[in-house]
Amino acid sequence: MPPKAPPRRRVPSPARPRGAAGGSGRPRPASRPGARRPRASARPRTGAPRGPRNAIRLGNPRPRLRLISLCLTLVMVAFVIRLLQVQAVDADEYTAKAEKNRYLEYTIAAERGEITDRSGIALATSVDAHDITADPKLFTPEESKAPDAPRQAAQLLAPVLGRDAGELEKKLSAPGSRYTVLAHRQTPQVWKQIKDLKAAFAEKAAEDRARGGPGANVLAGVLQEPTTKRVYPNGDLAAGILGFVNAEGKGGGGLEARLDEQLAGEDGTIRYAQAGGRPVPTAGSKETPAVAGSDIELTIDRDIQWAAQRAIADQVRESKADRGYVIVQNTRTGEVLAMANAPGYDPNDLSQVDAAVLGNAALQDVYEPGSTSKVMSMAAVLEEGVATPGTHVTVPNRLHRGDRLFRDDIDHPTWYLTLNGVLAKSSNIGTILATGQLGKTQAEANKVLHSYLRKFGLGSTTGLDYPGESPGILAAPGDWSTSQQYTIPFGQGLSLNAMQAASVYQTIANGGVRIEPTLVRGTKGADGRYTAAEAPKKTRVVSEKTARTLAKMLESVVDDREGTGTKAHIEGYRVAGKTGTANRVDPVRGVYKGYTSSFAGFAPADDPQIAVYCAIQNPTEGSYFGGQICGPIYKKVMEFALKTLQTPPSGTAPARLPVSFEPGE
Repeated sequence: MPPKAPPRRRVPSPARPRGAAGGSGRPRPASRPGARRPRASARPRTGAPRGPRNAIRLGNPRPRLRLISLCLTLVMVAFVIRLLQVQAVDADEYTAKAEKNRYLEYTIAAERGEITDRSGIALATSVDAHDITADPKLFTPEESKAPDAPRQAAQLLAPVLGRDAGELEKKLSAPGSRYTVLAHRQTPQVWKQIKDLKAAFAEKAAEDRARGGPGANVLAGVLQEPTTKRVYPNGDLAAGILGFVNAEGKGGGGLEARLDEQLAGEDGTIRYAQAGGRPVPTAGSKETPAVAGSDIELTIDRDIQWAAQRAIADQVRESKADRGYVIVQNTRTGEVLAMANAPGYDPNDLSQVDAAVLGNAALQDVYEPGSTSKVMSMAAVLEEGVATPGTHVTVPNRLHRGDRLFRDDIDHPTWYLTLNGVLAKSSNIGTILATGQLGKTQAEANKVLHSYLRKFGLGSTTGLDYPGESPGILAAPGDWSTSQQYTIPFGQGLSLNAMQAASVYQTIANGGVRIEPTLVRGTKGADGRYTAAEAPKKTRVVSEKTARTLAKMLESVVDDREGTGTKAHIEGYRVAGKTGTANRVDPVRGVYKGYTSSFAGFAPADDPQIAVYCAIQNPTEGSYFGGQICGPIYKKVMEFALKTLQTPPSGTAPARLPVSFEPGE
């Protein structure tokens, strides 16, 4: 029998979506009754295709979440550690840095004291000014909104401040700096120009921001600090005495330098909080007020100073000389009423001043005085009692001493002069002969004369304690050369300054008592209290009798027709004086070249009140004799001073001591 065929297994056809057409396009037949339905779990999802059996399955996300959590935890731990470091470990350091950046401290400049003349008229004073400053941080691109703010600002400020644009740009570009000074002590007018520029740029920046632009403002960081500026109301008047103040506001010369500590006072400070370069009003401030400097009252009389300065300036210009000086001194107090130099300078504007004219030449120049020095030789001769004004002195045309042949300024036949005549006619030979009597030997005479020169103040400073003052040159007598033994008596071979020369005549006028010259009369402190200066030192040099005799002899120089100083005569007043014409040492080449012309004296001779000394260096036009060019200056200044001080005319006639004698008398 053939084997039975296995029954056919019915394979159900794949399910189709409802409404979908079959492969043949025929409609799906209706289910038959009793047909078996597949289980729901085995039935494929309607409309979803069946995937392959080896499909890729997603990994577990938990490891990635753990890694991210760990990273976030580490970041938070770092923040916490840094926070602990800032707020706990380094709290003080960061607090100090914050305070430093937040608070600014500025100096409040003390007002410099005034310098006045003896009547209280200001010769040097201070006015309001501004230090132009800047905050370099506000010129960075981030703050200014301009890539080249320092350069633009420097170009705008340079012509206003009179500074180099490159220098200003360097200051404005200083990295890490919050403060720099662009210019010291500018006038209110300068600050007003800068304020106008700042306002214009601020307005332009605001308009730019309104249009959506960056609003760049290259001048927002320019600021100012109030200060004071030194001014000299009378220009060049007494500039040699006053000196000047430098760019830092400190005394740079003269009394401004010598009395700087008293004049300057004590600066104050102000400390305040700031934000963005502007003060924070609610944060408070701490201020230490400045203490103003003391006012200095000088012995100078402004009017007499003006007259002396004008007279010497005119003569220096007329004589085409290198320079000149005039000193006016009160003979009884030692107070200096005037100290004039020519040429001078204006301390208000030092930019155009030649450095050679800075300083006080009347105290700093040293030179051989010539015949004005003979009064000291005569004082020694009279005081030592080796001669009197009437002593006869036969003066030849030439005198051989040591290795030299000496002569007078003019050739002459043998003169028969009294000691008074030797001084009146300013004879070098007669002076050598007279001083030779001071000792048994020339060496002894040298020692005696040297002692008197020292007592008159030569070889040491005057006592003014003035910056740069020279003591002059006076060698010890044992060091005098062969020629110096005979030239020093008539004023060559030694050197002094103009103030020392004037002090010699003050000594004679004051009855033989030298008073150290003074320039400061007193001071007035910040509390308004006036303190008089200490009394100057006094030294007896010669007796009152010798001084009175010398005064009469000096009258012959001016009053007698044979005298060399007749151009100094003043109507109504008895005038004592002495001319001087000395060979001049060229300060550059160190050789004799030109002359020093001078005149010194006092008036009224019968009741001395005022001493005047004048000297002109290297006159090259017209006469170079002291009596001819300095005598008239002496007269102008002395007349003005006598009238200004209301000094009454002389009540007696001059003594008119004899000048010459007849041989055989």
